[in-house]
This record gives sequence, structure tokens and C-alpha cells, in this order.
Amino acid sequence: MRGNSWRDEPRCPSLDALALIEVPHWGFDGRELRGELVVAREVSGDLAAVFATLYKERFPIERMERIDRFDSDDDRSMAANNSSGFCFREIAIGGGLSRHALGLAIDINPVQNPYVVGDQVFPPAARAFLDRSQVRPGMIVRPSVVVEAFSAIGWEWGGDWTTRSDYHHFYQPDPE
Repeated sequence: MRGNSWRDEPRCPSLDALALIEVPHWGFDGRELRGELVVAREVSGDLAAVFATLYKERFPIERMERIDRFDSDDDRSMAANNSSGFCFREIAIGGGLSRHALGLAIDINPVQNPYVVGDQVFPPAARAFLDRSQVRPGMIVRPSVVVEAFSAIGWEWGGDWTTRSDYHHFYQPDPE
């Protein structure tokens, strides 16, 4: 992670503040897989419980690898339909730190759950999943076990945003 998703810079959390969680999940082919997520240590237990719920309910997740496998390139990770957590980076719009930079955000199945800003769709292959009424495996909609599991730990869903939609994104909101 050093020099890749993690950087030795003041805004980046210390390595001790992060945790690696390994979670079983179901692939789209019905096989049991093992995934890895780097998250803030303070939320690692809650997130392990969320993914235990998704596993129990057999919600499919195509892949779950550290974003370092993609040279910390969010576009490459999304195009590979990778579900990921920590990556020290700024948000796409506005330039502030992403909640991913603090280990307080998770993206799940980006191809089935696109990030939509106006007529732009990320990743491009996700355009096939813009119709959210036609629910297919791996899609996150409301209501669903995925939204409910994250809501139970106080996390919010980017699918609820009004100015853009980030259907793959869950995050712990800033404390008010």
C-alpha cells in the first residue's frame, strides 16, 4: 500500500488507523470467494458484520481486491467491477478528500451500480444498468438487504443523492 493507496502525508490516516478485513462473498457464478477490504480500524467490526449479512443473504459480489491491484486507479478498479474500500484520494467533484481516503467508504459492484453525473456514466460498461427498475443480480436498489445492512450501522448510500447518483457507494457521513 505504501506509495500506492497509502501515502506518507499529513492528511492520510496512519497505517495503524487502518485494518484489513477478509470476508467471504458469493461470486456471480454462485461460488464462494474470499475478498479483502482495507477500512478504518474503528469501523472494521461493523463492516465485517455488514458483509456477513450480505454473505448470509447470498448477495453476489464479482470481486473484492485492494485497489492497489489497480495501481490505486479508481477508473480501472470500477471497470474491473471491483468492490473496494480505502484509497487515499480526493473526490471526483470539488477536490476535497474522499471518504475512501479515510477508510470510511465502500464501493460495491460498480458495473451493476453506476456512478451517474448528468449523461456521464462510470464505468462505461455500467450504462447497461441505468434502468434501476430492471433489477438483476448484484444491483443495489432500495429496498434491499445491502442498503438495509449499511443503514443499520449508520452509513449512507450514494444512490440517494439528488444531484448525481453513485449507486455503488456507501459511506459513513461526516459527524455533524
